[in-house]
Amino acid sequence: MTSTLIDVWDIKTFDEVIIAELDANSEVLCNYEHTSKKDYREQEAAKRWVPLKENPYAAKRQRILEDIIMPLMEQRTIRAWHYTRLTDDEVQRLKSDGIHTSDLAAIRRRLDAQVATGLIQANVANALHAASPFHHQEEARSGKFWMTSHPFPVDHHAIELLVAHWGGEGVYFWLENGELVDLLKGIGRPRVIEVAVPLQLTPSAYLAAKAVIAAFVTAHSCEPDRPAFDLFTTSALSADAVLRVHTEGEPDFSALGSGYPA
Repeated sequence: MTSTLIDVWDIKTFDEVIIAELDANSEVLCNYEHTSKKDYREQEAAKRWVPLKENPYAAKRQRILEDIIMPLMEQRTIRAWHYTRLTDDEVQRLKSDGIHTSDLAAIRRRLDAQVATGLIQANVANALHAASPFHHQEEARSGKFWMTSHPFPVDHHAIELLVAHWGGEGVYFWLENGELVDLLKGIGRPRVIEVAVPLQLTPSAYLAAKAVIAAFVTAHSCEPDRPAFDLFTTSALSADAVLRVHTEGEPDFSALGSGYPA
């Protein structure tokens, strides 16, 4: 696996092998985007509904995506972002112990740690644990650590609840008790974890390949669909995978998605 850290939105971070393959197939990739946009505009301008034309470059573009770029991305590490709310102690444990996937046992440990510090009472911890969606969605939620491929501004609607409530969706998602919701809003501080993620630990190499192609054709004056995607690792990550932890009040925290990264 190459040690190069890739930002899927920034071709300056792509290694020589990926760039060479993209360059070799640039005509097909760009022609696909130009044709797609032209056909879409024509469909929108039509006085009555007409089916979208078949893109003659679609099959070749899909082969490049699946057979060339995706296998390369499977062997690479990308930078991703996890939006959350953590206490200072949790940040220190993250930096020393690394990242672990979520399950009911992990939620119980986090709640018990807050009881030990006196931030919440034992009966409150029990109520929060009992309300966790993991009890009913354990198969879908457990064994994963979720991230985004692109940095979002911290006030973006897609992540505002994650940074506003301690414990993540596994704790706050189904809460209806206003007092408990307010309690979670008072624990910890908003954070964004910047993570180095080997794509071989995720099922997202295909989406990463699409994002890489989108960045490439954008640099060639094309307009692809927004390539950002959610991803998760199914394995724990060591402490060196934690690149930075951005905290509310820091300049880079408020600049995420607009001024940081550049």
